[in-house]
Amino acid sequence: MGVGPTHSIRICPSILSADFARLADDVDAVAAETDWLHVDVMDGHFVPNITIGAPVVRSLRAHTNAFLDCHLMITDPQKYLPDFAKAGASQCSVHIELGNTQQLISQCRDLGMRVGLVANPDAPFASFADFLGYVDTVLIMTVFPGFGGQSFMPEVVPKIEQTASEIATLGTPTVLQVDGGISVITAPACARAGANAFVAGNAIFASSDPLVAAKRLRESIVSALKHGTSS
Repeated sequence: MGVGPTHSIRICPSILSADFARLADDVDAVAAETDWLHVDVMDGHFVPNITIGAPVVRSLRAHTNAFLDCHLMITDPQKYLPDFAKAGASQCSVHIELGNTQQLISQCRDLGMRVGLVANPDAPFASFADFLGYVDTVLIMTVFPGFGGQSFMPEVVPKIEQTASEIATLGTPTVLQVDGGISVITAPACARAGANAFVAGNAIFASSDPLVAAKRLRESIVSALKHGTSS
């Protein structure tokens, strides 16, 4: 299939891999290469880890005008969506695995946020295909969520391609985001498959120079789009 224009690429540094003792400094350090700032919210129930919540989003919003892209890996997002909206989240993404998908989409819209829908690596395309025309972003996980630093799962790439094809058929501006083990090695295949938003944590913040790492990630994607397409 064909691939999208390079100007539509979004680099989304994940603060999960940042130093929380100096979070504002880490965010500022990558600002020049940040299209969306990705915020991983985990409740220790839906996923086996606990991270942060709306108070950190509120602090980030007071510090930055960046697009705050909040990935809610929590069991009861409907309880907390109002808190994230009030805190200044630009977008909240919820998991298809939770059910109540249409209700959650409507709630996000009513709260004035953009809406994202997330699918785990083992979620079949059919489980979320019918919602593609109703969300702003679909996030295809390329690892099982819960912890940073996991290895990319290449078997998910065909689902990325299938999702991109359906978005093109619908003719909607839905953003196709990928998250999990994204690096200069793995991002090009996702880009050729049709992804245009790339969440990266360790690949950026674990680098000795996070800004350069983010720039190199973007360059690897641009190069992939210019020099090859997926089969």
